[in-house]
Amino acid sequence: MIEQPTLVTGRLVLRPFTLADADDVQRLAGAEEVADTTLNIPHPYADGLAEAWIESHAHAFRERERVALAITESGVLVGAISLRLDLGHARAELGYWIGLPFWGKGYATEAAVAMVGYGFEELGLNRIFAHHVARNPASGRVLEKAGFTHEGFHRAHVLKNGRYEDLHSFAVLRTDQS
Repeated sequence: MIEQPTLVTGRLVLRPFTLADADDVQRLAGAEEVADTTLNIPHPYADGLAEAWIESHAHAFRERERVALAITESGVLVGAISLRLDLGHARAELGYWIGLPFWGKGYATEAAVAMVGYGFEELGLNRIFAHHVARNPASGRVLEKAGFTHEGFHRAHVLKNGRYEDLHSFAVLRTDQS
């Protein structure tokens, strides 16, 4: 069986989640500031959701649907990063969140660069794309620093917490990497 990867950067270890991470996931991802501009994170973050999410990772990886990794520094969970795979088209969607106490330290960019490298080098992807809510420009800066190109703006594209949100879309191609 193929094991989920562990990626190492200058400061970070991106590793598979374990159930021991569940309390930190619930606390960090469930913070209103994090959930507010992240499309797939609910607030409040109900008991049991983190465990169910973590338990889904091994199966999703085996089925080549998703790679989801914990972003850690010195053993401390700071966030999560994932690739939702569409291998038939050699593409994936990048998603990530960083816990509020760790914002502004460059962790998302560093993790994104590592995950993009993994996607192109190990998974043979041709394209990695991402979206961010327009009122979260910091996420756009992360993507730009990670080598993504802005490709579009989608007005009132998703409904989050009873409000239609505009989205920016970004992508990076294998051929963009030098």
